[in-house]
Amino acid sequence: MARIVQFDRTGGPEVLTLRDVEVGAPGAGEVRIRVEAIGLNRAEIMFREGAYFDRPSFPSSLGYEAAGTVEALGQGVTGFAPGDPVAVVPGFAQSRYGTYGDLVLVPATAVVPRPADVDPVQAAAVWMAYLTAYGPLVESGQVRPGDHVLITAASSSVGTAAIQMARHIGAVPIATTRGAAKRQRLLDAGAAHVVVTDEEDLVARVKEITGGEGVRLAFDPVAGPGVETVALAVAPGGTLVVYGALDKRPTPLPNAQSYPALSTRTYTLFEITMDPERLRRAVAFVNAGLAGGSFTPVVDRTFDLADITGAHRYMAANGHVGKIVVTVGREDADS
Repeated sequence: MARIVQFDRTGGPEVLTLRDVEVGAPGAGEVRIRVEAIGLNRAEIMFREGAYFDRPSFPSSLGYEAAGTVEALGQGVTGFAPGDPVAVVPGFAQSRYGTYGDLVLVPATAVVPRPADVDPVQAAAVWMAYLTAYGPLVESGQVRPGDHVLITAASSSVGTAAIQMARHIGAVPIATTRGAAKRQRLLDAGAAHVVVTDEEDLVARVKEITGGEGVRLAFDPVAGPGVETVALAVAPGGTLVVYGALDKRPTPLPNAQSYPALSTRTYTLFEITMDPERLRRAVAFVNAGLAGGSFTPVVDRTFDLADITGAHRYMAANGHVGKIVVTVGREDADS
């Protein structure tokens, strides 16, 4: 029997329950993984609440990321063997698969090798964050050495990954945070500048930093009416990428009457993870950054699997910087 987190109705963290579940053998194209660590993401909060684009079917599992070892392979799966250290990337629907458990089934297309020198906690903190940042900052070729990059809500795991990726490219990351409490931690994470939006005028500060020009790329997970302010911080000919919807209010489209000429687009990491060739390039790029020391996932705090509700409450409180990781203890692994 496996220990799997499930829920039977949408709602707060209290709907999550750790249960004994028969996982069974992997089907064609699937891998069964003995999980050691699980990376948490805000998408899982939204899925649990019924506010995600993918809706749960009860009883529902959840989770996009994990690190562990291969236990069994389904028909047609090649390139892995039992005992291999691996990680799971977000390349599937949570309504079909989930990673919150000590033994899980996932599609082989979402499994990547885990370098021997990357421990499970670090590996569980990598893929959602770095693949999300990779698309706009690297794959599109929009960011070049010397460019300024504005990273809003930068204390998230994606934000800290984007800071490191901008640095790796040779760009200048400008991070934003609402309150001053996270300023130093973002500087420690590699931000060249931090704008505290509750205390500073975002556009004025960005123009000051960039010599009046603005940023080449703005990378925003918030959306909503505030996107208009972010757009004003973009240089003429620059790009505004919206990759989330933390603000549920309608998001206006910046127009030429009020803003400099800029490109605007939405983005999701599934553009990378659902395309085998793009995923191959992304995995090679991120693993090279990990091996070279340019990329070091920022792990804010770890929780035990038995305290999954506490982990979700901690994430919802929004006081963390970087990734929240759930570890699978010996008592779970031996169940």
